[in-house]
Amino acid sequence: MADASGAPLVIGITGASGAPYAVRLLEVLLAADREIHLAISPSGQAVIEAELGRRVDLDRFDLQTLLGGTAPTTGKLHYHHYKNLMSPIASGSYLTAAMVICPCSGSTLAAVAHAMGENLIHRAAEVHLKERRKLVVVPRETPLSLPQLKNMQAIHEAGAVVLPAAPGFYHGAASVADLVDFVVARICDQLGVANALMRRWGAP
Repeated sequence: MADASGAPLVIGITGASGAPYAVRLLEVLLAADREIHLAISPSGQAVIEAELGRRVDLDRFDLQTLLGGTAPTTGKLHYHHYKNLMSPIASGSYLTAAMVICPCSGSTLAAVAHAMGENLIHRAAEVHLKERRKLVVVPRETPLSLPQLKNMQAIHEAGAVVLPAAPGFYHGAASVADLVDFVVARICDQLGVANALMRRWGAP
């Protein structure tokens, strides 16, 4: 595997519940001065509107709309339409550090686990698996069917990290934002991005 240290991160937002996790992750990564490549599926767009009341135009993307009007002061974001398979992140020759699908829908999980991708998010995830780069998938579904559990096993065996959006409570959560930050902190840990979003177990 080529050295991808300091390379961009790829974020895919798909149609599972959990849009606040995705938006907060983008905020944290941009604040950490990371370069991001972002793609959003139509179902991801619909969930963002339903859960956050933000109408993101996939053809004329605007970062401030997604972030609720809070413009990042650091980092750099590149947006790619989910149909654009000519995007650099569709090729293994374009170096990236890691990819996160947050949230990850059941259909996206199945498409990637079985190499049956139909869009840029699927393709970029398949690239990360074949190039042995870190892929983190963040499913948010309950209860889980047997096919979903088998897909999680398959994608884990292929090299991905399955990180369910299942926040803990031991860090003294006092708000929904604290629960969101717990999951985002665990994602950032997988990416090697330093953060102080939660109190660590055993920490004073």
